Amino acid sequence: MKADYIVVGLGLAGLAFTKELEKNKKSFLVFENNSQNSSMVAGGVYNPVVLKRFTPVWNVTDQLNIALPFYKDLEIQFNKKYDYPVDIYRIFKSVEEQNNWFTACDNPVLSNYMSTKLIKEKHEGVLADFGYGKLLNTGRIDTKSLLEDCRNYLLKNNLIRNESFQYSELKIAANGVEYKDIIASKIVFCEGFGLKKNPFFNELPMQEAKGELITIHAPNLNIDFMIKSAVFVLPLGNNNYKVGATFNWKDKTQLPTEEGKNELTAKLKSVIDVPFEIVEHIAGIRPTVKDRRPLAGKHPKHQNLAVLNGLGTRGVMIAPTVAKALYDHLENRIALDQEISIARFL
Repeated sequence: MKADYIVVGLGLAGLAFTKELEKNKKSFLVFENNSQNSSMVAGGVYNPVVLKRFTPVWNVTDQLNIALPFYKDLEIQFNKKYDYPVDIYRIFKSVEEQNNWFTACDNPVLSNYMSTKLIKEKHEGVLADFGYGKLLNTGRIDTKSLLEDCRNYLLKNNLIRNESFQYSELKIAANGVEYKDIIASKIVFCEGFGLKKNPFFNELPMQEAKGELITIHAPNLNIDFMIKSAVFVLPLGNNNYKVGATFNWKDKTQLPTEEGKNELTAKLKSVIDVPFEIVEHIAGIRPTVKDRRPLAGKHPKHQNLAVLNGLGTRGVMIAPTVAKALYDHLENRIALDQEISIARFL
């Protein structure tokens, strides 16, 4: 079998890159062993503001200009809704936080996303004595449904193999790669935390962080916006809310823990004061990088091997932009931005 590309991994990074290949009429085959589930369990929120410091997310304008049409195209392709606009209300803990918010509103990059009006109305069950700051043009992507639909599409078209990739069986030549029965021009590794086991790229400084989330059922918490405070509380419909997330830098398992559940529950009780029931508890490993930028680029020795990884906590925003940049780099020899290129670590 011949193909232009082999893609290893089908989280948000792999999905975005395969769509870039399809758009440019490149043939490909995906390998996915379902060992990494951070994209499947992600909150999927797109939010242009770092809410701890009220600063813009890196490269936010370009990211949203590419990401939102990207998800709209997928909705058209699969005739299904994935993008759910939702306002985000940042709970203020003090008058000082209110003042910092309104100072940040003067930032030209943030002016389209931060309301200059202090939200004071009361919402049953929400603890917000100092009111809220409201974010505009925000929402969530249903990553679980999107990835499931994409995998089913690839299966139907014989474009995916549900098996682990065996690095030892990859043969590298000057003009391409060979793997088992496949001859391809290039291979791109989009493995998330799995990159740690990749002998070609495992020296890159991946700082994986485990995250746990719970879904609660809270009939008396009748809100249609996302709350951001000690945790985020994201409405899912039918009185269900996703709550997260923890950050654990030591635990490398993908299993939910009692410790994580207790941490989320305690923080949630500082945000809401209505009864709730936990109906789901999930966990995943975020592929993060020490400088909080993605990893993209070609292997320094083997130019037909490339990596797309390190999307961190904002994968739904970053993935389409970085996938496009990597494709243009591999096919059109357009230089990668130094902030995302793996050359910064080599």
